[in-house]
Amino acid sequence: MIPSLISGLPLFPERASTMASRVDALYFFLIGVSAFFAVLIATLIVVFAIRYRRREGYVQEPAPEGALALEVTWTAIPLGLVMVMFVWGASIFVAMQRPPDDALQAFVVGRRWMWKVQHVDGRREIDQIHVPVGRSVKLTMTSEDVIHSFFVPAFRVKQDAVPGRYTTLWFQATKPGTYHLFCAEYCGTQHSRMIGQVIALEPADYAAWLAGSSGAQSMAQAGGATFEQLGCASCHRDDSQARGPALAGLAGRPVQLQGGTVVVADDAYLRESILNPQAKIVAGYQPIMPTFQGLVSEEGLLQLIAYIKSLQAKVN
Repeated sequence: MIPSLISGLPLFPERASTMASRVDALYFFLIGVSAFFAVLIATLIVVFAIRYRRREGYVQEPAPEGALALEVTWTAIPLGLVMVMFVWGASIFVAMQRPPDDALQAFVVGRRWMWKVQHVDGRREIDQIHVPVGRSVKLTMTSEDVIHSFFVPAFRVKQDAVPGRYTTLWFQATKPGTYHLFCAEYCGTQHSRMIGQVIALEPADYAAWLAGSSGAQSMAQAGGATFEQLGCASCHRDDSQARGPALAGLAGRPVQLQGGTVVVADDAYLRESILNPQAKIVAGYQPIMPTFQGLVSEEGLLQLIAYIKSLQAKVN
């Protein structure tokens, strides 16, 4: 009841995601505990200052040598409260880091000073992202220049977009509306202008919005075109003449490297293999692949990875 009343004040953004109420509940609990002990300590200081003040005829009693019960009490209570905060906060953190398997995917690239969004079906947006209400959405993010931070106050979610690596964020909008999107990491002189919108639509309205992009290349199709344009197919073949490992069925699978090390072919591995192929050499192959650093944009990398994942789907 109290969080609902307080969250309606102008100082608090509205709650519009499944995670927002959980974050608010923990926040108000922390505020309540802090306020309680602040008032308690301030009151005791005043009471003790008056009661035990130095005055005429007062004889100071010897200090007690110990009070085990009191010491156990003032140790156990703070410990219990801190453990409640830790477990509660950790459970929310873990939930935020584990998007549902059926989450709708979108890809975000931050650059000074805009957010570039790609949907799996090929739809692109600048400084806004359309999402359906009631459906989990997973964002895979990176940055072209400096660290940015994707922050939607109404959803109570925030995640850094870091150059050279992929980070993920997920949310599920609970009601239609247009919500503020900010960069929460100082990124340069026009940092305050790096703003946008998250537009949550009812499922039918979202489907109609998607239909407006008919004819656009999907990310996998665009990645396939780049794959052919860069000549990757000449080495990554499925026959005995292949000079590089086959890509069909690769995504998400263990890969054995020279030296016996085994890694998982996740997004980070695929990205590194494109930009810095000498870093991890697959067992049984020679280090002959050239680097594509500077030849493929961040959007192009995401498209190539989407294409490789589509090969995985064909195998299955």
